[in-house]
Amino acid sequence: MPGSAIGKTLNYGYAGNVSRSSDAIIESRPVRLTDTTPVNFGDPVVLNADNTYSKFGATSTAAQFAGIAVREVKQHIVYSGAGAASVAYQPGDPMDALHRGSITVVCNVGTPTAGGSVYIRIATNAAIPAGVIGGFEAAADGTNTVQIPNLKWKTGKMDANKIAEVTILTRNNP
Repeated sequence: MPGSAIGKTLNYGYAGNVSRSSDAIIESRPVRLTDTTPVNFGDPVVLNADNTYSKFGATSTAAQFAGIAVREVKQHIVYSGAGAASVAYQPGDPMDALHRGSITVVCNVGTPTAGGSVYIRIATNAAIPAGVIGGFEAAADGTNTVQIPNLKWKTGKMDANKIAEVTILTRNNP
C-alpha cells in the first residue's frame, strides 16, 4: 500500500480510504436521522432495524458490527461554514460502508500486527487516555473493548498519524 522514496516511507492515507478494491463490498444506507453525532470517515458502524447506519458506540456489540464508513468526495449543498460536512456523514445523509474488504482506519491504542485481532472501545479507561469510544485498537482492554472476530489488521504497519489497514473478512450484517 505505501510507497518509499529515498529512504522515506510515505503515509498510509486517510481514515476511510478503501485500500484494496478487488474484494470490496460497499453498501449505501442513510445515517439514522435521530442520531446526535455524525459518523466520521473510517468509523465502525452498526446496522439498525430500520435499515439505517449508526456509529458503533458504548452499547454496541461485536454481533452488531456492520462495517466501516467509507471516505467519499462530498460536496456542500448548503455553505453554512461548518467544515464537518466534508469529513463525516451527518444524520440523514446517505452513507457508504465497507462490508467486506480492506480499508484504512485510525488505531488509537496499541501496535497492529499482521493478522492480529482488532478491538473497538466501548467504555473509557482513565489509564488509557488515547482510547476513544467507538475507536479501533490493537490491544484488548478487558470489558472496555470488544473484539470483532471478522476484522483483522492487514499488514501490521502504522504511520505517524496512527493510520493502519484492516480487512473485514466476511460480511457480518448484510
